[in-house]
Amino acid sequence: MGSLLPKLGVLLDEEYKLQNNVRRDVQYLQRELQSMHAALREVAEVAPEQLQQHDRLWAGDVRELSQDIEDVVDTFLVRIDASRSDDPAAAAAAAADDHLAEEMLQVADQIATAIKDIKDQVHEVANRDGRYRATTRVPTTTTVDPLLQALYGAKKNIVGIDYAKDEVICKLCEGDDDASKQQLKILSVVGFGGLGKTTLTKAVYDELRPQFECGAFVTVSRNPDVKKVLRDLLYELDNEKHKNLSGAVLLDERQLIDEFRKSLENKRYFIVIDDLWGVEAWQTIRYALLDSNSGSRIITTTRNLEVSRACCSSNNDIIYNMKPLSDDDSQILFYKRIFPSGTACPDDLEQVSKEILKKCGGVPLAIITIASHLAGDHQQIKPKEQWDSLLNSIGRGITRGGGMEEMRRILSLSYYDLHYRLKTCLLYLSIFPEDTEISRDRLIRRWIAEGFFQGVNDGTNLFDLGESYFNTLINRSLIQPVGINAEGRAEACSVHDVMLDFICDLASEENFVTVLDVINEDTPFKRKIRRMSFQKSTSKLITTRLARTSMRQVRSFTIFSPAADQMLPLLSRFQVLRVLDLEGCCLGESRHLSLQNIGNLLHLRYLGLKGTSAHKLPSEIRKLQFLQILDLGKTSATLPSSVVWLGHLICLYLSPGIELPMGLRNLSSLEELTGLSMGCYCADRVKELGHLTNLRALDICWGGSKKQKEDQALVFLDNGTKKVPASTPSKITYTA
Repeated sequence: MGSLLPKLGVLLDEEYKLQNNVRRDVQYLQRELQSMHAALREVAEVAPEQLQQHDRLWAGDVRELSQDIEDVVDTFLVRIDASRSDDPAAAAAAAADDHLAEEMLQVADQIATAIKDIKDQVHEVANRDGRYRATTRVPTTTTVDPLLQALYGAKKNIVGIDYAKDEVICKLCEGDDDASKQQLKILSVVGFGGLGKTTLTKAVYDELRPQFECGAFVTVSRNPDVKKVLRDLLYELDNEKHKNLSGAVLLDERQLIDEFRKSLENKRYFIVIDDLWGVEAWQTIRYALLDSNSGSRIITTTRNLEVSRACCSSNNDIIYNMKPLSDDDSQILFYKRIFPSGTACPDDLEQVSKEILKKCGGVPLAIITIASHLAGDHQQIKPKEQWDSLLNSIGRGITRGGGMEEMRRILSLSYYDLHYRLKTCLLYLSIFPEDTEISRDRLIRRWIAEGFFQGVNDGTNLFDLGESYFNTLINRSLIQPVGINAEGRAEACSVHDVMLDFICDLASEENFVTVLDVINEDTPFKRKIRRMSFQKSTSKLITTRLARTSMRQVRSFTIFSPAADQMLPLLSRFQVLRVLDLEGCCLGESRHLSLQNIGNLLHLRYLGLKGTSAHKLPSEIRKLQFLQILDLGKTSATLPSSVVWLGHLICLYLSPGIELPMGLRNLSSLEELTGLSMGCYCADRVKELGHLTNLRALDICWGGSKKQKEDQALVFLDNGTKKVPASTPSKITYTA
C-alpha cells in the first residue's frame, strides 16, 4: 500500500480536474487507506501463526483491495498522460483526433464510477475490522525458545564445531605481547539464522570459563528488555549476592550499570551476549562492560553484520563469520539423527540424502529439522517416496508440517525484525528459482519499477536507496553476497534454499508472487495473480491453464523457461503489467515479430530483454510513456526512432553495436546510459549529452578502425568536459 498513497495525492492535483464529488471520494479514500496502512503495518509485525484468524483474513483483504485501487488509479493516470506525450507523432495524432475531448470525458466518468465502487468496498472492509482498532494480538500457540536447544541440548548430538571452537579460542587468546593480551577483546560471531552460533559460543564458554574469575552467558533476543538483560548479567556473575536483584524492577538502567561495573572492577571476566539484534541494545550493555586491562573477553552473536561492526569498534576486536558445516559433518549429523543406532544408510536412500543435504547447505538447523521429519515417529524411517517429495518441496515454499515449524520460527525472527519496505524487497526474491545468482542491478531496477520506494521523499536517489536495502539484506545474513568487486560491493546475491523456502511460503500466503512450474501445473489458482514467475513449462501448462487464466491483474511477469516464445502471445491480455523480464530467454525463430503486442503494455516500467537475441523493437514502443528501465544488454536489437520519446526513461542499457537514434536530448529523465556507441556522430552525441542534466552514470563505446576510435576519443575529450554534466562519472570502454 506504500506506493498507492502517494498516487492518490497526485490524483488530487489541479491538473487532473476531478469533479468535486470525485475529489471528495478520493480524499475519503486517502484518509481511510492511511488508517488501514497503519493497521496493516502493525499486523505485519506479528508472525501469521500468532495472529487471530480474523486478523489474517482482514490483512489479506486490505492488501488485495489496495492493489485493486492502485490499478484503477494507474489506469486513469496512464490514459490522461498518454494525451500529453512529447512525441511529435503522438501529439499530432492526438490533435487530429476529434474524439479526444469526448474520450477524456469518458475516462473521467469511468474513474468516478470506479472510485465510488472502491469507496463502498473500503467502507465494508473498514466496518469488518471495527474501524481499525488494534486487537490484542495474543499468540495462538505456545512456542519453545529455539535457543534452548542450543544451550541445553545433549552434547553428544553436537557435530562439526571442534575446528570452529578451536579457531575462536585461538583468536580470543592470541596477542602480540603480554600487554595486548591484557587488553579487553571482543569477538563477534555473525551468521545466518540456524548456523549454530549459540551452540559454538556455548562450547567456547564452557571450555574457557574456568580460566576467568567470573563470567556470564545471557541472551538478548529480538525485542530486548535491556534492564532485564543487565539484571540477568548481575545474577550470573554472582547469583548468591544478587539473588534478590531480579525482582528489583525499580532500579533504572544507570543504577544497574553502576552495580554491574562495581562487580567487574579489577576482575578478569568472560561474558557472552547471545542473539543481539540491534546496535542500541549493545550500546547500553557496552557501558556496563568495564575495561580494567585484566585480559577480559567478550563474545557477542548476531545475524546482523552492522551489529557485529558496532561491537568490534577497536583494533583488538574480531568479527568471526560463522561457516556452514562441511559436507562430511553435514552427513554425520543427518545420519546420526535418522539412524541413531549407527546403522548405515540404505542404498536406495543414499542419492536422495545427498541431494537433500546439498539443499540444506551445511545449516545445522535445516539438517536436524529435515532429518527429524524423515525419521518419523518411533524412529520409523519414512519411505523413499516421501524423501523424494521433500527434496522437491525445499525451496518452493511448500515444506510444512512434521516438525518443520521449528525452522520456520527461527527464520521468521529475522524476517519480522525488518522494516516493512525491506520485508517487501525480501519477499520479491521468491520470483527467482533456486540456485539463481541474482544480479544486484537487475534486482534494484525491478524494485524501482515495482514502486517499492514510492513515497520516500528524503531526496535520496532511488538506485542508491535500493542498493542500501540490498546491502542491509546481506548484512542481516538473509541473502548471500556473490562476486565481490574491487570496491567491496557485491555484484549479485543468492538465497539459501532454506531461506528461499521460507520466503516462497510467505509470498504465497500473502498472494505476493505466484510461481508456475511443472510441479504445481494442476493446482488451481484461487486468487488473483499479481506477480507471475514462470519457471518450468510444459505445453499443457501453456495451452490449457494459462489460456484460461485471467491476466488482468498481473503486475509482473518473469520468464525463466526456454519456451518464452510460446508465452509472448499472452502479452495482449495483460492490462496493468509493470515489469516484463525475459532476460536470457529464447524468443524463437520469429523473435522480431514476437514483441508486436508490447505497445499495448501502457503501464510498463521495466522491460528486460538482456540476452534474448531480440532482433527488433516495434515502433509502438513510443506508447510506453511510463517506461523507466530498458535493458538491451547482450542483444543486437534494432531501435526505432520513436525510442527517444520515452520521457520517463531513467536507465537505458545497450549492447556495443546497437545504434541509438539521434534525439538523445529528449530523454531528459535519463540517469544511467551504458553501451552508447559514438560512431561518426561523436560531436553531435556530445552536444546531446549536455542536455541530460540528470545523468549520473555513462558508459561509452567507440567503434570503427583504430584511427576512427582515436578521432572519436579526441572529439569527446575536446568537447565532452564542457558538454557532459559535471556530476556524470563517465566510464569509457573501447570495443573492437
